[in-house]
Amino acid sequence: MNITLIGTGNMGSAFAQQLSQAGHQVRITGRDLDKARAVAAQYANVEAFAADQALGQNEVVIVATAYQDAVAALSGLGRLDGKVIIDITNPLTADYMGLTIGHSTSAAEEIAKALPGVELVKGFNTLFAQVLASGPNFANGQQGSVFLASDSARAKQNAAALAESLGWQTVDAGGLVNARYLEALAGLNIYLGYGAGLGTQIAPTWLNR
Repeated sequence: MNITLIGTGNMGSAFAQQLSQAGHQVRITGRDLDKARAVAAQYANVEAFAADQALGQNEVVIVATAYQDAVAALSGLGRLDGKVIIDITNPLTADYMGLTIGHSTSAAEEIAKALPGVELVKGFNTLFAQVLASGPNFANGQQGSVFLASDSARAKQNAAALAESLGWQTVDAGGLVNARYLEALAGLNIYLGYGAGLGTQIAPTWLNR
């Protein structure tokens, strides 16, 4: 898959690593082009571009920025009509212990409103960067889940194919409105990891009997 990745922080770097290992072709960009180049230099199939050149012919974009930066970062790529956007952001407070919006909307819904031509899917937002970098396999045979919420069947299919290529099991979480639940779930995971001291090698999953 040909993917544009926005973000060079912990999540962006973890995605670059995992996408490279799975054989995807990645164009990475970020606020600091030198940092994007430094990340790209570590992995095969990953190349850094300035924002206005990072989209190319790619149909899938992963936005791995802070929520408040997402719309501007996506807009900087150029024309996005018909592109699949995988939104991994969470609308976190400054201390990471709460959400700035919720109940009546979500980060994903707000990004979709600001960019009405895109096909947006919420996913990967319940994973710590350390978990993403380490992969989907946990102790005692446990496997991590990527939850996907979207109003676009095509976006959800693309995101599921990408997640499964990285080894994750996927859970169809319904329409984009359910991003409100996924962002709250991410908030709980962050609290458990940092506030309750469980660390960053934890993740929510979905069990079937």
